[in-house]
Amino acid sequence: MTEIITANRPDAEADPPPIRLIATLALAGLISGVAIVGIFEATFETIAVNKARELRAAVFKVLPGVSQMQELTYADEQLVPVTEGMSSENSIYAGYDKELNFVGYAIPGEGPGFQDTIKLLYGYIPADRKVMGMEVLESRETPGLGDKIYKDDVFVGSFRDLPIDPIIEVVKKGRGGKDNQVDAITGATISSRAVVRIINENNAKWLDNLPSPGSEPGLRVETNEVVHD
Repeated sequence: MTEIITANRPDAEADPPPIRLIATLALAGLISGVAIVGIFEATFETIAVNKARELRAAVFKVLPGVSQMQELTYADEQLVPVTEGMSSENSIYAGYDKELNFVGYAIPGEGPGFQDTIKLLYGYIPADRKVMGMEVLESRETPGLGDKIYKDDVFVGSFRDLPIDPIIEVVKKGRGGKDNQVDAITGATISSRAVVRIINENNAKWLDNLPSPGSEPGLRVETNEVVHD
C-alpha cells in the first residue's frame, strides 16, 4: 500500500484575511494622500509666485511701452484696483509707462481649443481700438501643429497693431487683405480660430464696460505692487 502524506502550509504562508488586505490598502492610501497634500502645500507658494511672475512678464509683452501695472476688477459697477481680500477671478490689468501715464489693458481669456483649454493674455489700447499683442499662457495643443499658436512668430506677430472692428477674422493663409484679419496656421486652423474666438468673446464681455478713453483708473502705488520692467 502506498502511503499518501499530506502537509498543510505553515501559518505564515496562509492567505491573509480580507480585513488585513483592506487595512493595508487603506493605510497605503492614507500615506499617499498625506504625501500628496504635503507636496502640494510645500510647492503651492512657489507655483503661485512663478505664475504671477509669468503673468507680469506677459503683460509687458502684450503692452509695449508699459513699465508698471496694476490688477483691476469691478466693484459697485466701477473698475477699481484689486486690494487684499478682494476676489481677482474676474480681473484685467492696466499698464502704465514710466511717467505713470495709462497705456492700455492686458485682458486674460480662455476657451476650448482643439485638444484642451487655451489660456491667453492680450493687450488692448482703447483709444485706438486695437489689440497690441497676444501671449498664450497655457496650452496643450498638438505638438508641431496646434502649438504654433505660440511658437509661430508670424502668427503671434499678426496680433500686434490689430484693429478689432467689426471683429477680428480668421482667413486661410494668403487670402486676407483687411487690417482686422489674421491668417490661420496651416494644419492648425482650429487652434488658430480658437485664439481669435477667445479674444472676440472677451472684447464683447469687457470693452463696453471699460471707462471711456481719458478716464481710466490711475496707478495706486500705495495699494498695489508696482512692477518695473
